[in-house]
Amino acid sequence: MDTAFLPPELLRMLIAALFVVTVVFVNALFMVYAERKIAGHIQRRPGPYEVGWHGILQTLVDGIKLMTKELVIPRDANRMLFRVAPLLAFTPVVMPFLVLPFSENLTIIDMNIGLIFILAMASLNVMAILVAGWSSNNKYGLFGAMRSVAQNIAYEIPILLSLLSVVLITNSFSMRTIVEAQISGLWFCLLQPLAFIIYLIAALAETNRAPFDMPEAESELTAGFHTEYSGMGFGLFFLGEYTNMFIVSSVAVAVFLGGWSGLPLPMDAWTGAFWFLLKVYILMFIMIWVRWTYPRVRFDQLMNLSWKYLIPFALLNLIVTAVIVKL
Repeated sequence: MDTAFLPPELLRMLIAALFVVTVVFVNALFMVYAERKIAGHIQRRPGPYEVGWHGILQTLVDGIKLMTKELVIPRDANRMLFRVAPLLAFTPVVMPFLVLPFSENLTIIDMNIGLIFILAMASLNVMAILVAGWSSNNKYGLFGAMRSVAQNIAYEIPILLSLLSVVLITNSFSMRTIVEAQISGLWFCLLQPLAFIIYLIAALAETNRAPFDMPEAESELTAGFHTEYSGMGFGLFFLGEYTNMFIVSSVAVAVFLGGWSGLPLPMDAWTGAFWFLLKVYILMFIMIWVRWTYPRVRFDQLMNLSWKYLIPFALLNLIVTAVIVKL
């Protein structure tokens, strides 16, 4: 191949982009099917069972249906913002893949501010939800968007405080450095159990997962901020939600659960990636389990949990960690 037209760095970027898109779509296909089946077993019903063996092709068929449906724009909606909002919701959740350390030799970019980059991208998602709810000119959409803004502001703080406890120990925002610190010592879920628990609870709220799915509470708001969306507009929000679950689980694995480290066996890039993904999907299974086990909380209970309990405990844990590290 003539590298004059395709420099090695450009080739690497193209391969990375293809890898990210593949992971996003395969993850969504797998997780939608897994969630339906797990929900079915928890509720003692079969789940999808008709299309393919045990309904394994049902998600693919639903995806094709979404792609062929028309994106209907309400008459009084802001047409440009209504179309842009799904793209705004999908793009930020793809960007963190650039810095996720899947294994020792399988990281696209090793940024020294990787953790800050992920948090910055995650904070953009709430702007997309606000644009979607407001531009659709639907009262249920607007209520859902306002709930999402309040919820994300409240739960970004305990997430940040819990991660800062680990940053104080490692003295680095690099995801690779944080993982390597655990390989040579204890996993941080053992050194920082309170921060780990706070992160998991806040991550459920940050991804709008039940029992904290107030922005799209079906019993109150029809579908919340994406009530008016159809076709691939709705599909992009759907992809964004499952990709967001993958991102928050990946950060938990890298920061608290030892990253790509596993059993003391010979390690290469693919073995490390196997252990990393195994831990990620165990956490995602727990998120699905919680959704289909606990009822939705009230909005005042949701906000009180963060402002009255998670933030004070996370702040106390951070102060204690800082004192211990200093001493």
